[in-house]
Amino acid sequence: MDWPGGSLVQMGGFGDDHDRVGADGPPATAFEAATSCSTTGYVPYDHLMRPARLPDGFGIRLDPKVRTYSGGRVLIGGSPTRMLKLAPTAAAMIGDGFLEVVDQQSAAVARHLLDSGVANPRPMSTPSAADVTVVIPVKDNQAGVERLLPVLKDLTVIVVDDGSEVPVEPRRACPGTGTITVVRHESARGPSAARNSGLRSAQTRFVAFLDSDVIPRAGWLELMLGHFSDPGVALVAPRIVALDPYGTALARYENMRSSLDLGRKEAAVKSGSPVAYVPSAAVIVRRDVALECNGFDESLEVAEDVDFCWRLQAAGWRLRYEPVAHVAHDHRVQFDKWFARRAFYGTGAAPLAARHEGSVPPMAMSFSTLFACIAAATLTRSGLAGALGALLFTVYRLRKMFNGLSQPTRIAAILTAQGFVGGFWQLASAMCRHYWPVTLLAVIASRRIRRLAVAAAVTEGVVDWYRHREPGGLGPVRYVLFKRADDIAYGAGLWRGAFDARDWAALKPRITK
Repeated sequence: MDWPGGSLVQMGGFGDDHDRVGADGPPATAFEAATSCSTTGYVPYDHLMRPARLPDGFGIRLDPKVRTYSGGRVLIGGSPTRMLKLAPTAAAMIGDGFLEVVDQQSAAVARHLLDSGVANPRPMSTPSAADVTVVIPVKDNQAGVERLLPVLKDLTVIVVDDGSEVPVEPRRACPGTGTITVVRHESARGPSAARNSGLRSAQTRFVAFLDSDVIPRAGWLELMLGHFSDPGVALVAPRIVALDPYGTALARYENMRSSLDLGRKEAAVKSGSPVAYVPSAAVIVRRDVALECNGFDESLEVAEDVDFCWRLQAAGWRLRYEPVAHVAHDHRVQFDKWFARRAFYGTGAAPLAARHEGSVPPMAMSFSTLFACIAAATLTRSGLAGALGALLFTVYRLRKMFNGLSQPTRIAAILTAQGFVGGFWQLASAMCRHYWPVTLLAVIASRRIRRLAVAAAVTEGVVDWYRHREPGGLGPVRYVLFKRADDIAYGAGLWRGAFDARDWAALKPRITK
């Protein structure tokens, strides 16, 4: 690849085939339709990001999964996967993988590395907690507010009572806490409207939205606020963990695989990446930016947090996920309520697809990857030969890009293998989740497909269990059963939402050349 000379950092993607390499399967998210394309980079936000110089003292560190070549001058990583060529000056700045901003030149290099996804921020300063207002939207959950407020001592709090049958009165319940204001909607208008009312009522630079069924853990605010020392960051979210991780079997499943828990890995939040959005159960935003983007869309009954994140990104702002900060959530652990909630999440795919075209495909991969996966799944001699041929062709195409590096064939083979595994994972997951009604019909019609579907359901479930296993968690059998119920609920909601909207865009895979 050729780039214009003179820059410290030169970036290039790997095209439709190669932007998708390196996936290890779909992550646990609160709205899986938004992240089912986790192995692709469909929305190219990088060139839309607002220029924002990082302050002196701000640090960045290369992500542990980034591979370095040619003495540190070539980096391969990020999401989507890309190759960066560093000028000798830039490579020298990074040294052992850490760079501290000390001047305009180092600020430019750090910004490039952050925005490309190959590095993570290490802020050196933190805004004051006095600059934060906590907004709590609530409806008929006085007990949750009473449990939450003592944790928010000394903070300015706005409780937005969204038409509770019995008006919420937190002052009486929690004397001695910080400043508390109650804003009441006489009739229920929905959580988006409640958050927007709190946003408009706040007077501070930052607003933290906390649902009434969460409890922040120690240090949550400081860990998140540090990211705002980057003037280009508009929103930061913590990791959502279980309030009661070891109760019933369903509670233990939720502790391992909650749709709100985005995992242990810090990340930029971008559509099409492993962390495509963050749930609104706990986030901090710049108030002026949120108002500029018109807050949460009050017409959406579900997936309003996904839409909010993507509108911020489209406006050029950066978003961060900070998993070291923990906020505990009181998960639904009654099976009927849990199942209904999963189905409810699924109904949000259709309105998202209508607002953000192409951003919620159940599968997203190149035709060659799809062909290789389907051909290999046949387990026939001709199918395996076809899959091998497709993979060798991908290796050949990639190798030409890496001619200037040492061991170009090895690098191309590794990336091709990772892309193939990621494609297989997508295919198995989509069969069991997004397309399970189609899979069920195929299973009834064909014995061969029946065997393939059972193998996919068991294998995908066991691998998912292994990736999310926790001490004291469920064993693989019960985990797989809950995972399949999870998929059935979500898929049913997905199809229902598409049918109600008479819009099937959320069910269309994105297959590129």
